[in-house]
Amino acid sequence: MRVLVTGANGFVGRSVVRRLLQDGHRVIAAVGPGAAGTAANANLSTISLDLANEASFRDAVATPVDAVVHLAAIALSKAAERDPALAWRINAEGTAKLAASVAGAAHGWGTQPTFLLASTADVYAWQTRPINEEDCVQPSTPYGWSKLGAELATQQTARVAGGGLKVIIARPFPHSGGGQDESFWIPGRAKLLGIVKQTGGVAVKVGDLTAVRDYLHVDDVAEAYALLLNRGTPGEVYNIASGHEVTLDEIHTRLETLLGCTSKREIDPNLVRRDRPYLVGDATKLRTATGWSPRRTLDDVLRDVLDAQKN
Repeated sequence: MRVLVTGANGFVGRSVVRRLLQDGHRVIAAVGPGAAGTAANANLSTISLDLANEASFRDAVATPVDAVVHLAAIALSKAAERDPALAWRINAEGTAKLAASVAGAAHGWGTQPTFLLASTADVYAWQTRPINEEDCVQPSTPYGWSKLGAELATQQTARVAGGGLKVIIARPFPHSGGGQDESFWIPGRAKLLGIVKQTGGVAVKVGDLTAVRDYLHVDDVAEAYALLLNRGTPGEVYNIASGHEVTLDEIHTRLETLLGCTSKREIDPNLVRRDRPYLVGDATKLRTATGWSPRRTLDDVLRDVLDAQKN
């Protein structure tokens, strides 16, 4: 299978490209403007893709593909809050234009490519139990709204294309691992605690650590995407989640244990955000369709983050 992966140079994209190559697929890695190409591989080629530049879409669909894994996006919620218009332009409008470009090109290719959209669990309304795909979508952040816009745009493009595009939507729950940007919570917390240990500090500033989350290893998410390309049903939505609850407090404590340090926690009002108190997913539908289940533990996630920061 020839697969176009957008955002291929990003945190998740690198893992997805590795997994697809391991499965024997040929990968066209679409990287951001100015980004370096990927390592040499007979089944791997690299192109540049700018979701804000329509000319870039023509280059992305110059070569026929069997599938697209669309990962490129403004992925950090804080960045979307700072500039909601940019998040909408990249995540929603950019996705709409890419999907339309693929659908249009597919008529000439004589194929019906699969378009796997990496959305987010942030599109769901707040719940106090594990969320399934039938639950209400009601984003509470600019990031969530921009990703819901991407979902709607992709689904509409598929309808207009008259079957020329097979859309599958994945809604991953929080995931982390080695190499994730320190703007995200786990690597940011790991970095902070590492500094506390190195400097001999006794106190660390924290926000509200009572929030409950469902964290996955990035490689498990990449595996789910790869399986959905082969076993997912077009037109369906799939959660990617472990179903395991963990509080931010528990993650903080486990990081301290792995680092071999302890610290006094001091509440910083500037770090307390009005965020959803519970975000855990039900991935029964994904397991039934593909046989997927997460193979890495939370400790695997945390160790990979810490090891990457050491290096």
